[in-house]
Amino acid sequence: MSTGRRLQLALILLTVVVLTGTVGFHVIENWSWFDGFYMTLTTMTTIGYGEIHPLSRDGRIFNSFMIVASVLAGGFVIATFTQTLLEFEFGKALGRRRMERELAKLSGHYIVCGAGRVGRTVARQLKERGQTCVIIERDPARARWAEDEKVPVIIGNASSEENLQKAHIDTAKGFIAAVSTDAENIYIVLTARGLRPDLQIIARASEEEATSKLLRAGASRVLSPYHFIGHRMVQLLLHPNVLDFVDAAFGRERLDFEIGEVKIDGKSGLVGKKLADSAIPKQAGVIVLALRHADGKMTFNPPPESVIRADDCLIVIGGDEQLKRLESLAT
Repeated sequence: MSTGRRLQLALILLTVVVLTGTVGFHVIENWSWFDGFYMTLTTMTTIGYGEIHPLSRDGRIFNSFMIVASVLAGGFVIATFTQTLLEFEFGKALGRRRMERELAKLSGHYIVCGAGRVGRTVARQLKERGQTCVIIERDPARARWAEDEKVPVIIGNASSEENLQKAHIDTAKGFIAAVSTDAENIYIVLTARGLRPDLQIIARASEEEATSKLLRAGASRVLSPYHFIGHRMVQLLLHPNVLDFVDAAFGRERLDFEIGEVKIDGKSGLVGKKLADSAIPKQAGVIVLALRHADGKMTFNPPPESVIRADDCLIVIGGDEQLKRLESLAT
């Protein structure tokens, strides 16, 4: 039986005993409703004030049953509330220990600061794509969402170095600053960048003037939800079929392909080869959309004579198995 059902049963049992005693004293002894109720409470609580009116033989027999019923009902109620409290405290302790274990083994994960609408969306998307993330949220009510979703969560300020170290920022793969105010995001980015100069940091900006400040604070990229929504509205008006394709490919009704990036290892057999000679489309079955060199230069729709170098990134489109085959070629 669930905890809620036990509590409900205990309250019902308590109510039944009180009503039975009140009605019984009223019918058997002809007492007023209040006197019957008062005598019932006196009996149940074993205060020992004595009988408020002399009891007849039938009244004493009835009161004897009331004493036994009160002891049984009271014991059940106390036991139920005690068990509920112990389960609650024990569950909290187990939850904390489980969370600490999950946090201890984090590596190659993503840190999401803020469990608001943007932060929750980011966490869901990462989870759907099989990625591990941890949320830092100072509001316990919002943090409960992460607990319900079985996402590791740290309750506290995301700009605290202690909390960022708890989230294992030293082994994180990416960092998202998505709290509600730009000032907090700037401070969070500054702290994170100080701890990890090489970390990919994506920040949310509510106001346009905050974008440059976040970039100066150390953000790798800055996105504005309002700018994105405005851009998407225009695209829906001007290029609706393109957005339908993108939504079908990467939205909820995802097609069996995705855009991915694969880094070329220095020992890969692809190093030094031209795209035309690499047989990437034939062996992996992917389409190369862009080539990003180690120096940061991006070539869109690279020509067949483009040379692949170590640490280059191939931006490709293909199915999951095709991307895995390309990763095998690239390592």
